Amino acid sequence: MKAINILNTVYADLPQVLDLLLIHGRVVGNKAIDIADRCPELSIDRDFVLEAALLHDIGIRECHAPTIGCFGTLPYVQHGVVGRRLLEERGLFRHALVCERHVAMGIDREEIHERQIPLPDRDMLPITIEEKLICFADKFFSKDKHPEQEKSTESILQGLSRYGEKQTLRFLECCKLFRYPEGA
Repeated sequence: MKAINILNTVYADLPQVLDLLLIHGRVVGNKAIDIADRCPELSIDRDFVLEAALLHDIGIRECHAPTIGCFGTLPYVQHGVVGRRLLEERGLFRHALVCERHVAMGIDREEIHERQIPLPDRDMLPITIEEKLICFADKFFSKDKHPEQEKSTESILQGLSRYGEKQTLRFLECCKLFRYPEGA
């Protein structure tokens, strides 16, 4: 399985979005590996992390996100569910779960109901260490005008706070789990 080949196939008709996904996937993957290198006791599957980081946003093509060149009909929050479907169709079940579980800091069934989020009625929380790591590393980068610019922890927390206390608490739990910032 070559993540780049999958992206090239799925985004053959959207080269600008493909370029953005490659940049974003690489910076997220590199951040995740930097964090993993500081936590050898977690026995993180580095090859999987790099592949899954490249593929975690594959579902954006069907979502309405015109600022990044996606003109689908689905709300952006559904890109993880779409990504899961696209990767399960290719037999990449482990990678597919990363897609679904990386949105926000994961979304639980209660949040879906309370906030009336248009998602399936199930928990979509990162479970494995690799899922948690990619979800965490992803928060440091956006796909907007400056996809390679890293966000500060403070700006991430401020952004997550709009979605409720659970989101910020999950991020802080990952900060502790991954000893981030270094030495914390």
